[in-house]
Amino acid sequence: MLAPQRAARQEAFDTQALQRLDSAHFLHPFTDHAALRKRGARVMVRGQGIYLWDSEGNRVIDGMSGLWCVNAGYGRTSISQAVYQQMETLPFYNSFFNTTTVPAVRLATLLAELAPPQFEHVFFTSSGSEANDTIVRMVRRYWDLMGQPQRQVIISRRNAYHGSTMAGASLGGMDGMHAQGGLPIPGIVHIGQPHYAQEGQGMTEAEFGLHAAGWLEQKILELGPDQVAAFIGEPVQGAGGVIIPPVTYWPEIKRICDKYDILLVSDEVICGFGRLGTWFGCELMQVQPDLITFAKGVTSGYVPLGGVLVGSRVAQTLIEKGGDFNHGFTYSGHPVACAAALENLRILIEEKLVEKVALETGPHLAATFAGLASHPLVGHAESCGLVAGLNLVRRKGDTVHDCEHFDSAHAVGMICRGHMFDNGVIMRAVGDRMIVAPPLVITKEQIDEMAERIRFCLDQTLIDLRSRGLVG
Repeated sequence: MLAPQRAARQEAFDTQALQRLDSAHFLHPFTDHAALRKRGARVMVRGQGIYLWDSEGNRVIDGMSGLWCVNAGYGRTSISQAVYQQMETLPFYNSFFNTTTVPAVRLATLLAELAPPQFEHVFFTSSGSEANDTIVRMVRRYWDLMGQPQRQVIISRRNAYHGSTMAGASLGGMDGMHAQGGLPIPGIVHIGQPHYAQEGQGMTEAEFGLHAAGWLEQKILELGPDQVAAFIGEPVQGAGGVIIPPVTYWPEIKRICDKYDILLVSDEVICGFGRLGTWFGCELMQVQPDLITFAKGVTSGYVPLGGVLVGSRVAQTLIEKGGDFNHGFTYSGHPVACAAALENLRILIEEKLVEKVALETGPHLAATFAGLASHPLVGHAESCGLVAGLNLVRRKGDTVHDCEHFDSAHAVGMICRGHMFDNGVIMRAVGDRMIVAPPLVITKEQIDEMAERIRFCLDQTLIDLRSRGLVG
């Protein structure tokens, strides 16, 4: 076993006592609580840079940036100080009743400077889910003001993730979420995802990109263009498994939206703030959306904050024709969260982390993952900026479409994830696809360290699968 490194100094924790209390009182998100009770939660107690330490003193490479969010890395004292100073000055005031706060004004101004040119306005929320809920309200209000109130339908994609509130989970296209709670809500429909490895057999990637974008036009014509309000998509699908679309896909999506005068929404909750090597993923995909949702990386997860960047087309309509927009949250523009975001963005700018992803660490991660494709379990590997994924397969093929896959009932991805966690690296499993999204502060040397641990864990997974008779 490649033992996780232990911390040089470690406060004493009673792990079993914490696990008992956790099991007794804490209902975790997206969790089988009975299974967790048997196993016990892993207790994380400290972070620094790209590393975490658990209550047993084990050091782990956080290959998932917390949950796609700790872009600036752990242990940023200046963010903590900015939060403390704001809490001492003005810990809270709302943005209702014609009031504002200095951090909210400054952050909205900075975001307008960083965003593509058509974005001058920001609506703040506390999460990506709330941001995507806001999209549903905002695009329907826009069309109401434009004299077309029948334009209610929002088109999304299967296997997309847009949050877990009622509207966010409905916008998302995950069957497991829709199976609980009577989802999706009315007025939200889905088309196929641009997943070349699954859907593109017999086509080049470029051909498939156009083909997959064509599903949007088919759905628009099926519903009637005068009924459709917007299309929403992640530039790269994150929770769906790091699904990187062909380069032909997004420009064709934009052309179709323009043809039928449909609003285009770019969900940048994961892809924003440098993850793909640009400030926003839509810039990499070379499209100009009407709305951008964001969260996560805006504060590097230090304090919850999200929002919607509102393009001029929508913003001017809301401002000039709108009257009251009857939507918002107690914590919209929370001054402490905005203070955290301002300091976090200062770090990203001054340390040139976005440029570093584009020019240095992103290409190095791509080369490293291409090397992992030689492993017997890996069907293919791919990356975009600082997100990457590899598919576990029972037998390799000549192309991505010729591989023999494992039966989903064997949960091979979760077996592999267990070996990762036990050997000092956090890598997420989406089915049998293993994905990473490390902090933007990761160095080339740390990418090599992460890849070494991943390869070791793939070896351990292969030994495990052979012992179970799942591979030869």
